Amino acid sequence: MSQAGQGEAESGVDATAFADSAALEHGDAEVYDDIVYDENGRPYIEFELEVGPGSEGQRLDRFLSQRFTRMSRNRVHKMLAGGGVRCRSSGESMRKNSLRIRAGQVLVIRRPAPIEPPVVLDYAILHRDPHLLVLDKPANLPVHPSARYHRHTLTALMRRRLGPGHGWEMAHRLDRETSGVMVFGRRKGSGPLLKGSFFRREVDKQYLALVGGRFEGAQTIDVPLGSAKDSRILIKIGPRAIDDGGQLARTDVEALRHGEHRGQPITLVRCWPRTGRTHQIRVHLASIGHPLIGDKLYTASEQEFLDVIEGGRPVAELEARLGLWRHALHASSLSLPHPHTGERVCFTAPWPAELAQLLAWP
Repeated sequence: MSQAGQGEAESGVDATAFADSAALEHGDAEVYDDIVYDENGRPYIEFELEVGPGSEGQRLDRFLSQRFTRMSRNRVHKMLAGGGVRCRSSGESMRKNSLRIRAGQVLVIRRPAPIEPPVVLDYAILHRDPHLLVLDKPANLPVHPSARYHRHTLTALMRRRLGPGHGWEMAHRLDRETSGVMVFGRRKGSGPLLKGSFFRREVDKQYLALVGGRFEGAQTIDVPLGSAKDSRILIKIGPRAIDDGGQLARTDVEALRHGEHRGQPITLVRCWPRTGRTHQIRVHLASIGHPLIGDKLYTASEQEFLDVIEGGRPVAELEARLGLWRHALHASSLSLPHPHTGERVCFTAPWPAELAQLLAWP
């Protein structure tokens, strides 16, 4: 099976699809986007890991292995021996594998700066008050750092625009190729309240998508999802029975407008994901014969996808064949209880220009 990355919700050819074994699970990490240079002028990126209470007294190499999930223990040892980890408070390198760490201790990790692919380094602010920040994220902007993207991410861009201590934390995610509404709350304030609203399904999310073929009317797609069976692509999701490891998944879909793209029928649809499974909208639409325009993972063949991920084929060639440089999925609106007042509020992101060129809306 291909080890081509671990995807996040609604992700396609994402940063992690190209990740090396040093990919970091950003659980309790605060990642800084400053480039530093060594004595030979080589660029590095530094980020910090704070030791939580549950890791008190743990061995340093074990702590790092649990957070660098694709880095072997041997590579962790090499990183330590090479001076790649230091204590922020003392500035001293932490080279001993068996060193016991303390809760509250902050480790500074240094890694070579990757050459990052170009992205759309922009976003629009739809709403801002003391408790809630709402952004319109463009397509081709990763949200989180990964092995391939670090400074070219939404989180890094927000630090540069709003300052490193801006205090906003995201309540949910969109993948690199999905555009639209994202909401943020205050860290240790409204942020946990917003996340609770998502967990309790108090948030109504609507997506717009351009799909291949002529879809008519409305339909509820109630198909359990899980890891795609017999797939060579690790991140691929597919229909899977509950008794075979699948999870309940339901999406409501309705047709809005019809058109043509490259002489073939296409349909603009509105989608309401009633559950939040990985790749849910994309897989559900593909399962009824209407995959997203431009979807590299669920419209292209597996071999075409792997040729890009592992074979070195330029991604632009696949995009040209699919007729769009991104998949045509847009988080168009989101409503939820305001984390401070409790009043229901709704936010809408306009239909992106690159998708309007295929089919205008409204």
